[in-house]
Amino acid sequence: MIEVSNLTKRYRGGIAVDDLSFTVEPGRVTGFLGPNGAGKSTTIRLILGLDRPTAGRAAIGGRPYGSIERPLTAVGTLLEAGDLHPGRSARAHLQWLARSNGIGARRVEEVLEATGLAAAARKKAKALSLGMKQRLGVAAALLGDPGVLILDEPVNGLDPEGVVWIRNLMKRLAAEGRTVLVSSHLMAEMALTAEHLVVIGRGRLLADLPTEAFIASHAESGSGASLEEAFMRLTSGAVEYRSGGAR
Repeated sequence: MIEVSNLTKRYRGGIAVDDLSFTVEPGRVTGFLGPNGAGKSTTIRLILGLDRPTAGRAAIGGRPYGSIERPLTAVGTLLEAGDLHPGRSARAHLQWLARSNGIGARRVEEVLEATGLAAAARKKAKALSLGMKQRLGVAAALLGDPGVLILDEPVNGLDPEGVVWIRNLMKRLAAEGRTVLVSSHLMAEMALTAEHLVVIGRGRLLADLPTEAFIASHAESGSGASLEEAFMRLTSGAVEYRSGGAR
């Protein structure tokens, strides 16, 4: 379980996250949505200990991320899939991560196969397409067989087959009882994938409820109601941000 409690992050130019509280429960895919600049990336960084909060706390399984030993075995993350050593092969990248967390070499081969990268395992990062880099990022997230996954724009760069693959993968991981938090701007994809939504704007919580209930509450009534419509109606007043504020 991921718990965010009264989380606040102030910068010199404004507030990125403003007294934010929500819980991401296991057993379902939770979509993390908000307009550009809503504070989603900052919130994820705070959850992962990549930034320090001004106030409040974030915990994974009741503990701050920084206190988790061998963190890849507890939390899998996909943030910047292209952030790779250009001269290191896909397999070498995963082997390096595995060694740093005490994960056996056999698991590297398993995730290469599971993500469709076995045939490209010897390719250097600079030779990988955007979609292949994205799959490598997913492989790294799965490397420690974690109970919690935090994925930022996981379908970025994937072809239609890859989009269906990652959608089904996230659903399967959630069905296994894992906690899956997915940040995305693709409303149509979130409508097909996320069972629950956390929506923020200007760093504040706007909604925290099941996807179907969110659509019913915020879209115009009728058979054509969509997540995109509901999202736009809710966030229409939360698009203009203070300079230097949320990310």
